[in-house]
Amino acid sequence: MRARAPQAVVLALCALVSGSVSGFVSGCGTDAESATRDRGVPPPTAGSAPAASPAVSAPASASPPASPPSPSPVRPLGRPGRWRITAYYTAVERFHGGRRKAVRGCPGLRCDDGDTPLGSYPEEFVEIVRTEGSGRITSGPHRGRYLNWSHSVGFWLDDTPRDSAGRPLRPWRSAAADRDVLARGRRFVIADCGRDGAGRPVSGEVCERFRRATWTVVDVFRPGYGGEHHADVYIGEETGPGFARSTPWYTTLRDATLHPA
Repeated sequence: MRARAPQAVVLALCALVSGSVSGFVSGCGTDAESATRDRGVPPPTAGSAPAASPAVSAPASASPPASPPSPSPVRPLGRPGRWRITAYYTAVERFHGGRRKAVRGCPGLRCDDGDTPLGSYPEEFVEIVRTEGSGRITSGPHRGRYLNWSHSVGFWLDDTPRDSAGRPLRPWRSAAADRDVLARGRRFVIADCGRDGAGRPVSGEVCERFRRATWTVVDVFRPGYGGEHHADVYIGEETGPGFARSTPWYTTLRDATLHPA
């Protein structure tokens, strides 16, 4: 779970991947023979002794090109092979059922401990919003808006899912961690995916997707839900019913390795 709140308020949620590209510059050498190949010697005249050939200095040997400096090794973040990476997402109301549950809270962003009626939504949807932190409303007078939740604020209506600084969450970019684990603003990549939640090797497609992403820590965990070597990454909106069970992206990477971006 992450704790996120607009501006000074910490928001809550519970709950990848790109390689670096190196470039090089190639140089052009000159043909040493081209400096002397057109220096012909005139033929001797009849009856005269052959003229001595002028001395031609051998071209100076070219110095071998300097080897490029070896790149400095990348120092991993934390302990390599010890990270646990979880994912969080935005729920979508129409993919969830159950009896409708009335929700009260803040009608807008700038509010704490509100008690305004915010509408009624499927019970399953409301519970997932409490876990993941945000959900897009698809029915009723607030259709198109978002029902957000944080441990410090409770429920509120908004125009977007937000990070703990009040900025919109960015799929495959935003991440959460405890402050003493990864500082706010720290950028990182997942260099090694490790194993999945069941202890199996992570599939190549899934690992490559997480490795291509560059993540920035913008959220913090709800107190007690983070921990050492744990980061949570935001993968966007769910795309269908049973999303958490069917998508390969809502997963856990165990024994992963992180590098600074």
